[in-house]
Amino acid sequence: MPLPRSFTHYLGRKLFRFLLTIQGLGAFGLITIGVILKKFRTARQVIWPLVFRETSRAGLRLLPMFLFIAVALGLVVIGQSVSWLTRVGAINYLGTIMVIVVVRELGPLLAALLVLARIGTANVVELGTSRATGEVEALEALGIDPVHYLVVPRVIGLSLGIFSLTVYLILGAVLSGYIWAFLQNVPLRPADYFHQLTGALSGLDFAMLAVKTLSFGFIISIVTCYHGLAQPLHLEEVSYATVRAVAQSIIACVLIDALFILIYLAA
Repeated sequence: MPLPRSFTHYLGRKLFRFLLTIQGLGAFGLITIGVILKKFRTARQVIWPLVFRETSRAGLRLLPMFLFIAVALGLVVIGQSVSWLTRVGAINYLGTIMVIVVVRELGPLLAALLVLARIGTANVVELGTSRATGEVEALEALGIDPVHYLVVPRVIGLSLGIFSLTVYLILGAVLSGYIWAFLQNVPLRPADYFHQLTGALSGLDFAMLAVKTLSFGFIISIVTCYHGLAQPLHLEEVSYATVRAVAQSIIACVLIDALFILIYLAA
């Protein structure tokens, strides 16, 4: 039986809108990269303070929350692992589990989603409001490139912020994990625990961690800035743009993480 006409129209509209979104995001990302490379030394006295401000907002100001999350993450991973590993007598794999779960997968993805919730949504609201109130057009009238002034600092700051917070989150989770294991009377010395960690880590893990976190920061900043600037919005449409940006950012981060899993499996 053929599908109902209304249903096929619905699927066609969704597919067409998805392809347009991919095209717009790709073009916006390429434009941003071009502006970064072309105007890297332009107006440094104006742009670099904005970069430092965005890095502080996406990194330093979120550090207390991330330290709390790190302690909780160590409790969750170790608390579940210790009880299972003790039953099968495999305590020697505790460090390996921390590397696989926290360093490779959960740490970078959790850091990206938390920064998206706090800073990514703020980007859409700020830029969407600026677009709706005519501030972006005013910058263009003054001869100021809105991408260079509004987007580039957010892209660099968000990428560096996610990278830094991921490192702090992983270190905090690894340390708190041993503390929770010690409180559960696990017969594991600190030297043995860190020896397990170093044995499970490789140079590929450090390289992939850096590339993954920077990729998360870049895609989140591109998606959120695109939905704030790419089309003229009314003030009442800013909330809908924020919802779309968050949903698309989460999907993009999950797809990027899946790509890195395939790279790990291939290696």
